[in-house]
Amino acid sequence: MIENLIPIEGRNLQCGSCGHVWFFKNEEKNLELKTEIIPNNEIESDKKIQKKIDINKKDLRDEIINNTDKALIKYEEGPKITLTNLLGYIVVSILSFIALIILLDTFQIQLSSIFPNLELLLYNLYETMKDMLLFVKDLIK
Repeated sequence: MIENLIPIEGRNLQCGSCGHVWFFKNEEKNLELKTEIIPNNEIESDKKIQKKIDINKKDLRDEIINNTDKALIKYEEGPKITLTNLLGYIVVSILSFIALIILLDTFQIQLSSIFPNLELLLYNLYETMKDMLLFVKDLIK
C-alpha cells in the first residue's frame, strides 16, 4: 500500500466488490528491536523438556507399532454379494446395455464404415429387447 495515498487525518475507503465503506486512519508503526538476555538455566530446562518430549514420542511410536494387530472395533466380514446387491448389479448392467445400444444407434452412419453389418445387428438387438419386455409383461400378468 502506498503511504502517500492516505492522508494523516484518515480517509474513507470503499470495497470494490461489495461497496462497503469504512474510515481508515493511518497509524504509525513502532518498530523497535527489543533484545533480551535469556538466562542459561532457562535454556537448559527447555532442552530437558525437549528431551522428555522426544522420549515420549518414541514411546508412543513403539506402542503404536506394537499394537497394530489390535483394533478398537472389530468388524465381521459378511457375504459380499447379497440379493439386493445382485439385483442392483443386474439393473445397472441392463441400463448400461440399453444406453450402449442407443449410443450405437445415434452414430450408426459414422460407424457403418467400420462395422458393415451394424444396422442388422441393431435391428436384432431392438427385437430382442422387445421380446424381453413382452416376456416380463407376461410374467407380471
